[in-house]
Amino acid sequence: METDKIKKLEDIRVLSGKLLNALKPADDKRGMYNAEIRVYDYCELGSVVRNLMKLCIIALDQDSAEVPPTIENQYIDVGLILGIALQLFPVDEFEFLNEITDLFSEETE
Repeated sequence: METDKIKKLEDIRVLSGKLLNALKPADDKRGMYNAEIRVYDYCELGSVVRNLMKLCIIALDQDSAEVPPTIENQYIDVGLILGIALQLFPVDEFEFLNEITDLFSEETE
């Protein structure tokens, strides 16, 4: 029984090393983590930030539900924002949770 628990802990350690990779520890030692997004250049990064800000403006001012006319280029690139969200979505971490669930469901069988 004890060796089975040790094996499961070792399996969890190996799985976590392979699958828990969406967050990287920050260098500042405050217990914070970094999540990474990939962009082609500063223009794309600027576009991401501008589109996020436009979405926030609309979310804050639901009565008018449009980007104020004072903002140049009012088009919101929702596809770009969703692409960033997909980059940040922790697919490997969900796989890790499935593996852990499988490990412990074997115990109850």
